[in-house]
Amino acid sequence: MLESHQPKPTERVALVIQYLGTHFHGWQRQKQHRTVQEEIETAIAKIVGYHVTLHGAGRTDAGVHAAAQVAHFEAASMIPPHKWATVLNSYLPQDILIRASASVDNRWHARFSAAYRRYRYTIYTEGRPNLFVEPFSWHYYHAPLDECLIQAALKPLMGKHHLAAFHRAGSKRAHSWVEVQAAECRRKGPFLHIEIQADGFLYGMVRLLVGMLVQVGGKQRSLTSFTELWKEQRREEVKHAAPAQGLCLLRVGYPNFPFSPEIWYDTLPEFVIGH
Repeated sequence: MLESHQPKPTERVALVIQYLGTHFHGWQRQKQHRTVQEEIETAIAKIVGYHVTLHGAGRTDAGVHAAAQVAHFEAASMIPPHKWATVLNSYLPQDILIRASASVDNRWHARFSAAYRRYRYTIYTEGRPNLFVEPFSWHYYHAPLDECLIQAALKPLMGKHHLAAFHRAGSKRAHSWVEVQAAECRRKGPFLHIEIQADGFLYGMVRLLVGMLVQVGGKQRSLTSFTELWKEQRREEVKHAAPAQGLCLLRVGYPNFPFSPEIWYDTLPEFVIGH
């Protein structure tokens, strides 16, 4: 039996977390659904003997992956902070991995201390399907995609904008303002990689945005029409979201981060298929 009351916490521990989102109903704890937060909280509770709350930098949706999600918790334990990663990995399922753990100041918060989040969406454009890339990409073969047009469509999004057109219903967020810090599209053979970095993201934003960008890249919608759509907040025209499996939380950035770049900065490999 777990104790009903947590003793006074003595250490705040930050985690860098990877997970394959395929069999999760997202990050956030939910009744009757498997989630990443609950799996890790359950593992911590088995170790310390009481329930803890794990605070994540962001909430990924069902089926979305993470290469370097960040979270923190507080616990009174004899385990040194840098050892928590190794200990937790022995309790966690194979689709979650703790890359590293470290002690952080009690004022440091995984969500509120973050300066940015960055997502990558991968599109596979080859005509034939490929079993080995299917879990991590959107197989889009309906029309050729022009990465230069997608890049041109992304450019006006830079800066702070009201992006209600890409805000899925059901969000508790009171506004749709987002500061986009970086946006790029690049091609590697049959793969298109779209990366968006912002101070925060709206509920469903990246998948709705990519769903519209493929219309631009496939020349089904003009650059002018796309830009007018989001500037005029015409949410009713945004009808299709890109599939979840192509999206990955690439990293979260902080002014003061106790982890070296090789642990968190770019840990999502890109597929390479020669032509």
